[in-house]
Amino acid sequence: MKLKNTEMPFLEHLEELRRRLIKCIGSVILFTFAAFPFINIVLELLTYPNDKLEQPAEMIFLKPTGMLIVRLQIAITIGVIVSIPVLFYQFWSFVSPGLLDKEKKYFLPGLFFTTFCFLGGIAFSYFILIPIVLPFLFSMGTETISPKININDYLGFVLRIIILSGIIFELPVLSFFISRIGILTPSFLKKYRKYSIIIVLIISALITPPDPISQLLMAGPLVILYEISILVSHFGRYLKKRSDRKWEKEFDNEQKNTSRSSGSKYRG
Repeated sequence: MKLKNTEMPFLEHLEELRRRLIKCIGSVILFTFAAFPFINIVLELLTYPNDKLEQPAEMIFLKPTGMLIVRLQIAITIGVIVSIPVLFYQFWSFVSPGLLDKEKKYFLPGLFFTTFCFLGGIAFSYFILIPIVLPFLFSMGTETISPKININDYLGFVLRIIILSGIIFELPVLSFFISRIGILTPSFLKKYRKYSIIIVLIISALITPPDPISQLLMAGPLVILYEISILVSHFGRYLKKRSDRKWEKEFDNEQKNTSRSSGSKYRG
């Protein structure tokens, strides 16, 4: 097997990392500014789960700069979400020089499934989780106490659930890549399944309101994602074993060719 003798010095690695980080930050800033014309549409979408309730909460802002902060918060969130493919590409470009050609072919599928899973988490939180959580929270009021919510607090709550759900739904993708490089195994995931359920319940309690319905509603998909991760881990390990066998076969053939070449020279 032929190996490249040229290696990038440590300082050049840092310089390459700096350039990649600048591009990532630039992408977020660019899409943040590009999001400003669409903020009103996004704001209506984010407040729609409240507006469609029978008794929606009244949205207010308590500071002169309240709505300005809201718009900046929405714009930055859009900038980060839209930049996810760019962030993934920059990360891949940084680590790809150290990968084999057969490993680089996973870039496009990885980009697709990473984006798909993140958007799936957003859709789950927006269409299922939030419409169930908000009525429960608002029902805590009384006849004399009606909900009047600061728009900053409302958006902070909604965006936190949306972003965290998107990140959590990346679990199968993370499981595949960790299994592909040989760190994670399906047997490990099966062995610690009962502990993972406890961790799932803790995570659900942290990112949802303190009621059992919301926690179970969040914990259910997480448990399903964990089981999917076990299946994905099996597939990742299968690909790794197949790749290892192929590499060993190529290495043995190279050794045989080298031995034959040396024997021919010796006989000559």
